[in-house]
Amino acid sequence: MLETKTELFRLIGIISFSHSPISKYRAKVGIRAKQQEQEACAISDKATINRRWLPLNALRAFEAVGHHLSFTGGAAALSVSQSAMSRHVIGLEELLGKPLFDREASGLSLTAAGEELLPVVSKSLDRIEQTMNAIRDDRQAKRALRIHIPPSMLQQQLLPLLHDFRTEHPDYRIDVSSTNVTGLPPTNIDMAIVYDRPNVDDFVTDLLWMVRVAPLCSPETAAAAAGQSLAQFLSGQELLHIKLEDQPRDLLWSSYSRQCGLEIDTNEGLSFDTAITAAQYAMGGGGVTLADIDMFAPEIAAGRLVMPYDAVIDEGYGYYLKLHADDLADPAISVFRSWLIGRFIEMRTARSPVVQG
Repeated sequence: MLETKTELFRLIGIISFSHSPISKYRAKVGIRAKQQEQEACAISDKATINRRWLPLNALRAFEAVGHHLSFTGGAAALSVSQSAMSRHVIGLEELLGKPLFDREASGLSLTAAGEELLPVVSKSLDRIEQTMNAIRDDRQAKRALRIHIPPSMLQQQLLPLLHDFRTEHPDYRIDVSSTNVTGLPPTNIDMAIVYDRPNVDDFVTDLLWMVRVAPLCSPETAAAAAGQSLAQFLSGQELLHIKLEDQPRDLLWSSYSRQCGLEIDTNEGLSFDTAITAAQYAMGGGGVTLADIDMFAPEIAAGRLVMPYDAVIDEGYGYYLKLHADDLADPAISVFRSWLIGRFIEMRTARSPVVQG
């Protein structure tokens, strides 16, 4: 039993043995080796893993494999053998008592435990790396604030806001990523603006705004609304859909028609990945988009998009700022969060667009 536990913690980087057999190692270092073995045996019985027992080599291996979802890719990233990476990860899994990866013929995927651990390990290693480089180069440590923003929100609201923030806070670096996902993206980030329904999770969550939608179209298309009811108008137009992850293509239009008591066919029409693409198509005279009237307020004010009916509803989705609770102590995150919330409060109090018929 002793040899098994000692080998386990050698694998995960807690104890560093020579390449010689354990018996020779004991003879070489005597009492100290015996103490280390006793400590190693005690680790597996501890209820809490503390800093004394942090398996740093295994965590580095897990982070690399988790990033690439491949033992081969992770091994190449750290310039070690694939078998060494596998032993490190297996040792870490045995220490935690839970698998971190699902190993299937089609490839690796993170388990729930792996998804929970990976961003914490990646963020910690990033900060250690950045701070050590700053100390070595005799400069102030400045890490990039990594934020994910949905594409339409980024283009319509956040690009000018980011410019303002950089003007007011030039010392802060920001790395922006943008993918079309509902909810949190599967990437290593510090904070994210997410498009989602209200939900409860372990993140600090700030509501930026709830989405209010209405049918929007070009002035030329809106001219056909004269003398027609909303149902008649929509039935005669091409409906533009915005795809949501793992949801029916007509989810938003079918939900809208139910709330408004409309009997219309919502299955037909074009489908787009982003709201801004659908809006651009509508502005070109091609159909009607169910769009966020606050997001596209500038286009409505300029007359490029028209809201021909007073038929605004709360969509049930909203934009939320999410981050880990332990990141609130980070000055960069705290400053950006407070600044962004303040700017969105100003935007929410802005005048809503006027109905145009």
